[in-house]
Amino acid sequence: MSTPPATERPPRRERRVIAPLASVQGRAMMRNRLIDSRLTPNAISLTGLALNLLAAALVWRQLFFLGGLAFIIGSIMDTLDGRYSRMSGKGTAFGAFLDSTLDRCEEGIVLTAVAVSFARQHDELAVAAVVIAVLASLMVSYTRARAEALGVECKVGIATRAVRVVILSIGLVFARGASLGHFDLLVVAVYVLAILSTITVLQRVVHVHGELSRT
Repeated sequence: MSTPPATERPPRRERRVIAPLASVQGRAMMRNRLIDSRLTPNAISLTGLALNLLAAALVWRQLFFLGGLAFIIGSIMDTLDGRYSRMSGKGTAFGAFLDSTLDRCEEGIVLTAVAVSFARQHDELAVAAVVIAVLASLMVSYTRARAEALGVECKVGIATRAVRVVILSIGLVFARGASLGHFDLLVVAVYVLAILSTITVLQRVVHVHGELSRT
């Protein structure tokens, strides 16, 4: 009785090529399904807003760790809406405006809840630091927008939105009472935010002044 031939397997070198190709094809199929779906960039932006509102509510209730998780996921959604807009071709001028507006609101909403937490502890200095952090973060965005309106690209500075999100996320996740070790980094995170955001504003002012002086 003859033994059936074994199933031939491609050589190892070919398998190394086939696996990445299959992964790329899988991502392409998923991307095409998303593009063909009813999902819009504005829906992603609004989902990010909802998650940041949830984060603020959790911080208000002193549930810092859960608030930090909601803030992280909401911030990720804020980065995905722009990418999805470009990838799908579903972006609109109003969508870009809405995205930028919600980004500014969400950061302020969560920091407001943090300020309330500090106010309950009668930590006036920390509350003042939150106010400075909010104002400086708004100025970071404003200086870029105003510079670009003058024809100057202005992405310089150490405290970009991504950096600010990371700093605040660390502060929330490792806040006192967050059930994740015996840390209390929220106050430190707010001070760092206030200082770095202020420095970034100054960096952008100097940058724009230098660029305009050349013209």
